[in-house]
Amino acid sequence: MDTPRLDIRHLQMIRAIGRTGRVVDAAEELGLTPSALSHRIKEAERRLGAPLFERTHKRLRMTAAAEYLANFCEKFLGELYLIEDEVRRMNAGIDRVVRIAVENYSAYHWFPAFFGEFRAKNPSIDIQIMAGNRRDMTGSLLDRHVDLAIVSNATHHAATRALPLFDDQLVFVCAPEHPLASRDVIAAEDIEGQRFVTFTKVPEPDQEFANLFRPERRYPKWTAAVELPEAIVELVAANQGTSVLAQWAVAPHVQSGRIMAIPLGPSPVQIQWRCELRKDEPQNGPVQNVAEALAVWFSDHG
Repeated sequence: MDTPRLDIRHLQMIRAIGRTGRVVDAAEELGLTPSALSHRIKEAERRLGAPLFERTHKRLRMTAAAEYLANFCEKFLGELYLIEDEVRRMNAGIDRVVRIAVENYSAYHWFPAFFGEFRAKNPSIDIQIMAGNRRDMTGSLLDRHVDLAIVSNATHHAATRALPLFDDQLVFVCAPEHPLASRDVIAAEDIEGQRFVTFTKVPEPDQEFANLFRPERRYPKWTAAVELPEAIVELVAANQGTSVLAQWAVAPHVQSGRIMAIPLGPSPVQIQWRCELRKDEPQNGPVQNVAEALAVWFSDHG
């Protein structure tokens, strides 16, 4: 006799309860009654032969088995829904979906113009913007979470190749009312002691720590390590800290007047944005086509 297995309904249930912690809220998310969801919980526990939840003050607390399954459900269902979306798009005349992510930054102010121009010439290729771990873009490429990564770091991997996109520089960013906002150039000695918000306090070879602070042995006052650039910009705009970010990525916020961007000195800290993809992508395939189109577009638009 075959062992009874969980099906997708049970996985959706475990994920929903893991997110909400309450039968009522999880049932609402799934479009079920609380009674129907309770029956589904019992059915899943019967099939597994193990308890999944414990009730505490009208809430459900996951057992170790449920927590293990919840971590799997989040990834599995995300991949399943992504595949479903790709099938729907292909059925609508889309032959291939190319998934793109930008390292560290949520910098997509360029995307609508590029996408419109690209799709006019390549109607059978769709482009999807991906979230996820934006610090390890090579890892995201190799596990096939993304197909193209727009990166600024200098990492090289035997399984990937890159096309140069454009040159950029790191800039000091602060609120318009900050005392340093009127400077033409910012040096390490100017930032020393300033409240500073950074992506990470772990030094990286091509970022501000190695290129600005360490050579002068002058350091800011670390306020916070914030991995979301949107949150860094909000803190800077509220004059609750300063930072060093890529000029291209913060350009829209500078143009709107929310923050100021000042070059670093005495020598600029240059970075090069590149488009990284897997080496096993066909030379004339959709991913390569998008990468080459990005290189041409940024060359034309800066």
